[in-house]
Amino acid sequence: MKVVLSGFYGFGNMGDEAILQSIIDNLRLRWPDIEITVFSFSPEETGQKHSVQSLYRGWRRETIKKIRALREADVLISGGGGLLQDAYATGIISGPLPYYLLIVLLAKLCGTPVMFFSQGIGPITSRYGKFLVRKIANKADLITVRDKESKELLRALGVLKPEIIVTADIVFALRTDRAPLPAVSEGPLNRPGKWVAVSVRPWFEQKDYLKQIGRALDLLMETHHVTPVFFPMEGDYDYRAAEEVVRQMKNGNRSVLLKPGYSPEEMIGLLKKCQLTIGMRLHSLIFSCLAEIPYIGIVYDPKVENFLKATDMQAFAIAMNNIQPDRIVERYQYIINHEDEIGERIKQKKSELGREALKNITLLEQYFLTESVGEKREHTASNHI
Repeated sequence: MKVVLSGFYGFGNMGDEAILQSIIDNLRLRWPDIEITVFSFSPEETGQKHSVQSLYRGWRRETIKKIRALREADVLISGGGGLLQDAYATGIISGPLPYYLLIVLLAKLCGTPVMFFSQGIGPITSRYGKFLVRKIANKADLITVRDKESKELLRALGVLKPEIIVTADIVFALRTDRAPLPAVSEGPLNRPGKWVAVSVRPWFEQKDYLKQIGRALDLLMETHHVTPVFFPMEGDYDYRAAEEVVRQMKNGNRSVLLKPGYSPEEMIGLLKKCQLTIGMRLHSLIFSCLAEIPYIGIVYDPKVENFLKATDMQAFAIAMNNIQPDRIVERYQYIINHEDEIGERIKQKKSELGREALKNITLLEQYFLTESVGEKREHTASNHI
């Protein structure tokens, strides 16, 4: 049995690396002898870390090898994560949306079935992006999405042929019981403290939101004596954004900036030591749910608000372009005053979303990995472009 994985892998984004790890672990748990090939920006690192075959994801090299891998695969797994969006510049073949759809197109031309796996869709605003999604996503054999808003958007864009099933982000099926976790037992949070986790990211040329987050943290430090701990989810990008927040703060020298390089399991272990998270990155909030701590979401993208709604935490959504430090302090105080009630809500949602996440694997098996390769080839041939 052979599968190919295509996603935002090998770039050092902890959320996407957690997605990859969770997919691989759950595939091997179900099929111990499965052969996995990953298209990655850092193929050597990805191959060594996960003990998989890994090929360079771009078009500049290993194209023939990618075609061969797709031709031999029982299914292309596209995802998970927010692959289909055009918030970043989108050209004819450049940008995330065209790239991932062209990989899908290539798989279909190779006669290989395609599953869009646990994806979050959008925003898609350009005419070209909408056209590509409508033309190519309709050729997929199955689509699972991590929220109902993604399904609604695909249907609105004219993706009508494949079945679309709402599940959950596959990271909710991440194994967090591995050992050892030295960063948790020996790390910077092993002394007593009122730690508040913070996840910030750069967002194009905008800067004011970082200043407002800094003001909110100063206010929390002065009124509730907390210590902010910055969790970089995408390496140096997030670390530099955290440094910018600290520079804006009056009490920035009392903050903790974690260095990049922690594993997802270590990050979740460190989050368990915190009271709550104030997070921009979607997976900082997902990790917080897995750590069973509350979270306030800074909404820079619809996916953040969608997740807060899915976990009944929409009351703790703060728009990035309307950050009011006093409101963040009020939300913090409310969470502390209702800690048990909110904690139980998060535990329940974690359990529900964990079951939904595993449905992605069950559906993969039902649709693609129970019939013979010949039958699957015959089925997907009717969907060729």
